[in-house]
Amino acid sequence: MAAQDADIFDDMRHRLITGEFGYGTKLRAEKLREDYNCSASTVREVLFRLSTVGLVEFQEQRGFKSPYQSAKRQHELTHMRILLESEGACHSIRLGGVDWESRLSAAHHKLSHIETRVRASGNMIPLLGLWSRAEQEFHETLIDACGSDLLKSTHKVIYEQFRQQLVSAETNYGYFPENIREHQAILDAALERNEDLMRVTVNDHLARNLIRPLPQKHHADTFDRSSAI
Repeated sequence: MAAQDADIFDDMRHRLITGEFGYGTKLRAEKLREDYNCSASTVREVLFRLSTVGLVEFQEQRGFKSPYQSAKRQHELTHMRILLESEGACHSIRLGGVDWESRLSAAHHKLSHIETRVRASGNMIPLLGLWSRAEQEFHETLIDACGSDLLKSTHKVIYEQFRQQLVSAETNYGYFPENIREHQAILDAALERNEDLMRVTVNDHLARNLIRPLPQKHHADTFDRSSAI
């Protein structure tokens, strides 16, 4: 992929996972080309690539659109994140050295600073882009020393689809005040090299996004926040 195409891909990916496009919004190459001062065919190529990682939906004769929000889909992505992140973090604890600890601590410091600012202001919107990047950097650094490129690449795809499912005002774009405490608990478990605690802290951080009771076909797309963890 050419450098310009890669830049467009990265920017579109960020716009999709920070809620710039509403759920089910048609993504028209003829319109988006104006944003990037490029050809419509370049934009279509980027949209096709984004469809291969699940951030864009494509149908013949209907074109491209951002995915719809789905409680069932959110549940499945949450479950996969817990599995991948717990396993990756535990392997990082076994294999990562001081360099990994330092990078994780630095990523957490940046994230904690942004989340503290969000909590103080009570307004996520101005810092959404910064927070989104910092949150992803922290969780990717958490599993970075796991020794498996496949696990890391799979986690990235799942993480970004998961984030896309949460970018709405209803969920405060995935930010919760408890995040500050939960991210600190994850960091502490990593630095203590405590795998059992790590599994607990990762689960506690993400489990609010699971559906309780587990989804059935007749209510798969209906949120039951009242019984969520």
